[in-house]
Amino acid sequence: MPTHTRIRPFNTKETYPEQNLDNDLCQAVVANGVVYLRGQIGQDLETRESIGIGDVEAQAEKAMANIAMLLGEAGSSLADIVKVVVYLIDPRYREPVYRVMGRWLKGVHPVSTGIVVSALARPEWLVEIDATAVVSGGAQ
Repeated sequence: MPTHTRIRPFNTKETYPEQNLDNDLCQAVVANGVVYLRGQIGQDLETRESIGIGDVEAQAEKAMANIAMLLGEAGSSLADIVKVVVYLIDPRYREPVYRVMGRWLKGVHPVSTGIVVSALARPEWLVEIDATAVVSGGAQ
């Protein structure tokens, strides 16, 4: 039976106090050598402070920094990413966001899907980036 490692568990009551939620989630799960990340946004994972309000590039930078940090905590790295999904609230944000991602993922060559949505979980969030990685060596 596979063992799942849950990284940075949290409850939505603390993360979204303005919303009537009570869900136990985590920032990442490692299962059978695959790292599944929660979609990352322009938010400091320690303080829950929104970063780069009104600045899609700053939010993309923070999302990618969060992804790199979480992958490191999972025993993985950006080089292990196999898929990214990008959620934008405006199609005009595609180029600046993909330029930021391109710097972080230079030489990685993951598959990528981009989706335009009407909104994200908080009105100040402009972009969310979801990543999946395969841990080098197949470690848990």
